Amino acid sequence: MIQVNSEQQVLREGFQILLENMEPSKVARFWAACNLGHGDYLKFKEELFEEETVDSLSAKILEFQKSHPKT
Repeated sequence: MIQVNSEQQVLREGFQILLENMEPSKVARFWAACNLGHGDYLKFKEELFEEETVDSLSAKILEFQKSHPKT
């Protein structure tokens, strides 16, 4: 059986990939440049970060900074 993901699921996966590989400020600029600001941002944000805490986000930021040093 073939399962087709919804557009929202595909966008969520794409943004997760971007957040893992780009600085958050660049992801936000990309998002704005692509006119992806339509819809219920607050709902999307809650879904995207529902499992996160300040500590878990801080750890991810520090890990990102270690693995992507500025040249």
